[in-house]
Amino acid sequence: MAYRYGEREQTQMLPPSVEEYVPADAPVRVYDAFVEALSFKDLGMVYNPNQTGNPEYDPKAMLKLLVYGYSYGIRSSRRLEREACYNLSFIWLLGSLRPDHKTIAEFRRQHKQTLHQVLKQCARLCLSLNLIAGNTLFVDGTKIRANAGWKEQWTKERARKALEKIDERITALLTECETTDAQETGSESFIKIAKELKDQTALKTKVERVLAELKTDDDSLNTTDPECKPMHSNKGTFPSYNTQHVVDAQHGLIVHADVVQDATDVHQFAQQIEQANQTLEKPCATACADAGYANTEEENKIDAQHIQVVVPTNIQAREQEEGPFAKSKFTYDAEHNEYRCPEGHPLTYVGYDSTKHKHDYRIHAKETCLTCPHYGVCTKSRHGRRIKRLDLEEIKIKLETQYASPEGQAIYRLRKQNAEHPFGHLRRNLGVQYFLLRGVDGV
Repeated sequence: MAYRYGEREQTQMLPPSVEEYVPADAPVRVYDAFVEALSFKDLGMVYNPNQTGNPEYDPKAMLKLLVYGYSYGIRSSRRLEREACYNLSFIWLLGSLRPDHKTIAEFRRQHKQTLHQVLKQCARLCLSLNLIAGNTLFVDGTKIRANAGWKEQWTKERARKALEKIDERITALLTECETTDAQETGSESFIKIAKELKDQTALKTKVERVLAELKTDDDSLNTTDPECKPMHSNKGTFPSYNTQHVVDAQHGLIVHADVVQDATDVHQFAQQIEQANQTLEKPCATACADAGYANTEEENKIDAQHIQVVVPTNIQAREQEEGPFAKSKFTYDAEHNEYRCPEGHPLTYVGYDSTKHKHDYRIHAKETCLTCPHYGVCTKSRHGRRIKRLDLEEIKIKLETQYASPEGQAIYRLRKQNAEHPFGHLRRNLGVQYFLLRGVDGV
């Protein structure tokens, strides 16, 4: 015969026991063993096989379903329900239990913090198995869209304009109602007008409530998910969450994961590294991140713990060559608390910016700059050249040197293949383009 044909009515039998549904080396057995090894007390879950009342689904089985499903990109409770009925690995994992999607969603809702703790215990298990070294940690972040539409993102200005239009429409509808009633036509338009009037009034109430919740002109509020924020990415601006993770250098395994509402990573470096160290129950030796995390105050928090910090400044990341009159070309005289320009002229201390924690130095006589042959290159200000010095300027210089060193460059080269790979896997392989749940706890 030229082809092999299937036969649906051929009598066959599955293995006599569910245990034989999957081979001994199937990955699902690892997930089963992992969840069985978890301490439910440390997870904050109550596990009492002797409780009275209507029997529930085994919490361990439900946790296995979620952990195994999420690992393969199956996040929807309805999809998990389908897999529990038709996928042999899921059937084996659950011992033929078939919870419906409502049961799965309710279990997830009640145990959001438990799922967060699972990752911590997984990282500690990998540490004990020498799969995580915990010596060099990489931090990275990505914006993932929230379960909310852009049309529901409101600002004060948009709310005010909407209220003006709504008031105009309500006035027009009331006028039309009065005209129709006066003519006593009894047409259907009166019913339609009354319905639209009710809709416009409801919309006005909603917009007024949004306007009351907005506190400043810069604030915006999404009425679908009030905790998400508008964030910029290479695909546009959408209501999103900033997803953070810390990855170990040895095998690229995730040590810590978090979701924050900050649109930038500037204030995340110290927080994420410290939380990863808490998970590992020991401090790392080196912490590395890209230029998006460059913040001297944040880096100093980690450097003060005697942890090597490898984070480039934006100038270092762009690999720009410094000009002949860059700040680094000016010499700082600590004894006299002044800078000297490449031409030897002093820039004296003139004040302190307590908001930005910067000291201000300026050329004493502006004529010095205006008559200098380098005027227009060094500075174009008619007041002469000025320089800002951070409170932590010495720490900043130290960290810049640390990054530029051969050792720092070798560590930073490992960052892309370790820190960025998990996000690529989540987006491309598992198809995670947006969150299914709403609110920080849910996502």
